[in-house]
Amino acid sequence: MDAQLKRGLLEVCVLTAIKKEDSYGYKIIKDISSYISISESTLYPILKRLESSGFITVYTVEHNSRLRKYYHITDTGINKILEFLEEWNSVMRAYDFIKEEYKNE
Repeated sequence: MDAQLKRGLLEVCVLTAIKKEDSYGYKIIKDISSYISISESTLYPILKRLESSGFITVYTVEHNSRLRKYYHITDTGINKILEFLEEWNSVMRAYDFIKEEYKNE
């Protein structure tokens, strides 16, 4: 899969996982991994980008005597998911066109 396409998909998957409920790194990976593969080394730079773009906010909570970072989606992050869904319809039309052309061969 094209690296930029996968990056965009991963970002929206992360936002969607956080939209359900505020979450932390390990849980986000667990929630997403049955749909698309993602590692810690991929997730944390995505979370940093999403935070610096204003799509999520970060706060810490003590858990088992350690601080755990939780991520919360913003209204801007929710709008990013909605924009993705609208744009994806165009991607699927192009996919259908390409698939149809190869189906006849």
